[in-house]
Amino acid sequence: MIKGIYHFGRYLLLLRSFFKSPERFSVYWNLVLEEMVSVGVGSIVIVIITSVFIGAVTTVQTAYQLVSGFIPRSAIGSVVAASALLELAPTITSLVLAGKVGSHIASQLGTMRVTEQIDAIEVMGINSVSYLIMPKVLGCILAFPILVTIAAFLIILGGIVAGDWTGQVTIADFTFGARGTFETFQVIFMFSKAITFGFLISSISAYQGFYVRGGALEVGQASTRAVVFSCILVLVADYVLAQLLL
Repeated sequence: MIKGIYHFGRYLLLLRSFFKSPERFSVYWNLVLEEMVSVGVGSIVIVIITSVFIGAVTTVQTAYQLVSGFIPRSAIGSVVAASALLELAPTITSLVLAGKVGSHIASQLGTMRVTEQIDAIEVMGINSVSYLIMPKVLGCILAFPILVTIAAFLIILGGIVAGDWTGQVTIADFTFGARGTFETFQVIFMFSKAITFGFLISSISAYQGFYVRGGALEVGQASTRAVVFSCILVLVADYVLAQLLL
């Protein structure tokens, strides 16, 4: 318990250090763009594959459960589209990215720490937290909504294709159901999740990597902790946001 409070307090102090002795805006702008490219372009393939198959599986399973003849087939489109926006796209995509992006951030900063690169930056009078961590956090906050939007589109598209190929639901019925239950708040909720999850994954992973002590073994352990804690807190935040906003 005391150890948990200690790490939470040090995590908050790390976040506060973002705003101490910041560099020029142009420096951060270039670094943030680099992080956005690294996160977005580097993760687009796994997001595409995951999203298409999630949409297909969700459609097939929803059709399997709707065995009653009194329920119109357009309800499949309603369920899949709403699930994609409210839960599947932001949460599943973020859990996948926690494994890829989170481990990369933790291992990168951990390697810099054990090779004393961070110490060298601090000796030069540069705020290592704002220079190294803040661009990663901002890059994830900006890149995650884009990736989640792509994921939501592909989940729905995968559902349409799977429903049409299997004969469970026609394209017209699917789109009719999806449009009939669509609400603008679902998109707002999806973006709220994406921004929150992007912040949690990047900042927690950066915290784990930034305070590594030891060698290559400890860097690997920090990467593992970054993924585990990120996934846990994403699920906790998922419930909290649903309770507060829905």
